[in-house]
Amino acid sequence: MYELYIANKNYSSWSLRSWILMKTVGIPFVEKLIPFGSKATPFTDFSPTGKVPCLVSGDTVVWDSLAIVEFLAERHPGVWAADPQVRAWSRSASAEMHSGFFALRDLFTMNVGLRVEPKPYSEGLKRDLARVEAIWVEGLARSGGPFLTGEHFTAVDAFYCPVAFRFRTYAPDLGPEARAYAERLCELPYMQEWYEASLKETWRDEGHDAEARAAGKWLADLRATE
Repeated sequence: MYELYIANKNYSSWSLRSWILMKTVGIPFVEKLIPFGSKATPFTDFSPTGKVPCLVSGDTVVWDSLAIVEFLAERHPGVWAADPQVRAWSRSASAEMHSGFFALRDLFTMNVGLRVEPKPYSEGLKRDLARVEAIWVEGLARSGGPFLTGEHFTAVDAFYCPVAFRFRTYAPDLGPEARAYAERLCELPYMQEWYEASLKETWRDEGHDAEARAAGKWLADLRATE
C-alpha cells in the first residue's frame, strides 16, 4: 500500500496534485498528513528534500509531484491519456504548470478557506492568468471536455486543481469556458472532500497567511478556529 505524505490541506497546493490524482483515478493509498512546521515529525523524516508531497512504496521513496505522477503512470492505467499525441500535450501542460507561473503562485497563494479581494494585478500575474486560460481553452477545445483530455480526469487536470481553488479564493475575471472548468474541478467529489477537510483544520502557518495578507483584502475567513 502506498503512503502519501502531505501537509495542511488549506495551504499545500503541491500535495493536492498527487492526492486528487490518486483519489480520482482510484489508486489506493494511506494518507499521512503532517502540518507545516511540525516538531514531532519534521518533513526530513520522510522526504529527502524536506518537502511534500512524498510517496513511499515499500523501500521506494518518490518526492516531487511530477515524479510521483510518472512513477504511478508506470504502474497504473488512466494516469495520462492513452493517445500518444494527447499524452504529449498533457505532459507539456503539466510541466509548464510545474515549473512556471511564478507570479500566480506568489500573488494568488493557495489558501482554500479565504476569500480575498486582490490588489491590482501585476503584468506578470496578468500574463500568467491569460496563459492558464489559454491552456484550458485549448485543452477543452481539442478534447471536447469535460476535462482537458476528454471524458476522464487525468494527471493534467490534477496539476491545475490547485489553480481552481486559487480562482475560487481570488475570483479573477475569466472567460466562460475557463470559469466553467474551474468550477467543474472544484465540484468534483474528492475536491469537495479536500475543501471540507481544509476548512476544519485549526493549524495556522504564519508564512502562508502572510502571503495571503499581502495579496489583498480578506473578505471572508471560513476556516475553523478551534
